[in-house]
Amino acid sequence: MELLRIIFLTVFMFFIIVTVHEWGHYYFAKRAGILVREFAIGFGPKLFSYKRGETQFTLRLLPFGGYARMAGEDPELVDLSVGQTVALRLEGDEVRKIYLDRLDSRKNVIRGEVVEEDLIDRLQVTLNVDGETLHYPVHPQAMLVAKGKETQIAPRDRQYGSKTVAQRALSIFAGPLMNFILAFVLFALHIQMAGIPEPDPSHLEVGEVMQNMPAEDAGVRQGDIIDTVNGVKVGTDANGLIEMIKASKDKAMIWTVKRGEQTIDITLTPKAVDEQGDAKVGTSIITFYPTRSASFGETFTVAGDNMVYTTKAIFLGFQQLINQFSMDDLGGPVRTFEVTGQIAKQGITQLTYWAAILSLYLGIFNLLPIPALDGSRLIFLGVEALRGKPIDPNREGLVHFIGFAMLFLLMIAVTYNDILRLIG
Repeated sequence: MELLRIIFLTVFMFFIIVTVHEWGHYYFAKRAGILVREFAIGFGPKLFSYKRGETQFTLRLLPFGGYARMAGEDPELVDLSVGQTVALRLEGDEVRKIYLDRLDSRKNVIRGEVVEEDLIDRLQVTLNVDGETLHYPVHPQAMLVAKGKETQIAPRDRQYGSKTVAQRALSIFAGPLMNFILAFVLFALHIQMAGIPEPDPSHLEVGEVMQNMPAEDAGVRQGDIIDTVNGVKVGTDANGLIEMIKASKDKAMIWTVKRGEQTIDITLTPKAVDEQGDAKVGTSIITFYPTRSASFGETFTVAGDNMVYTTKAIFLGFQQLINQFSMDDLGGPVRTFEVTGQIAKQGITQLTYWAAILSLYLGIFNLLPIPALDGSRLIFLGVEALRGKPIDPNREGLVHFIGFAMLFLLMIAVTYNDILRLIG
């Protein structure tokens, strides 16, 4: 049950972070009047799908992101062409459905050969019906039906490219923006759950206990509060405790620890485990700071401080990665899931803090000027604003395609490294 809980929390955390990001794109695209064809979480084959309004909402197999597919961003997969035989279904005077296949099985329709069509500007289709040329107005939300699938037409005013630079930029920037907002909310929630640490520490506490080391063999447990060592109060002096351990190489020490309501004496013998020969017992030592509840104002202030501190740390990590690039320093989805699972074991409080960091990281990473990411698309929009005309969509599409291919190859490489690391 514990394993299932950790898996659920890990998957749910990524689901929330990705969904919030894509919802930002979706919401502001809809506000601008853009037709959003699909709102997807994940990539690959569909696991679940339902349609609401004009948008198909899908959950896909590979949980490595998502997308909000807007009309006009990519070439349409279903199209109407002159010379094609189709069947029209009218409601009133307007065409509501255009059937492209299985024409003989369609009932209450008008069949004919397409003489002229304009489903973008004039919204009209002209058919040759039994030698007679007839014009039909097309409803702005008419459907093209082929292979049992309905695809809504996209008039020019519903396409991504028809909107102003500001509207398109906002629909792109909204994804990272939602991640920043989510990160702030999660930092604030963590502060409410964990409290604010007092400036002065109260005691030393045992952190992780390593396997097959003196501390584990003697029965030391994570969370034990260290009171005295060989009868000497250790207080909050972690460095002093480390020096006492080094000085007791191969000599028995008596630790007096508090475990809940109990006070326990534990005998353990430090031993050398590294090339330096320093004696160790196999635990991390945590300097514990007592906490207090945060006020409403402090919650916002500390959450803002955490945003600034984490942002600086993320950019410092980018800088170090560039200066000393190594594939071993990169982690992909497998590594991220692994670390998230380890943090989930520590409880919902720590997982909330980690989710805030990941949400902030996703927002920042997406704004980097890397082809196929939001940052690159914003740069193209900026160039368009300066030039006064858009860049050739084919050239921009090629840049994003190359960038996506490179990111995909990098993802395969780091995932391979992650799997090797797990096996090792």
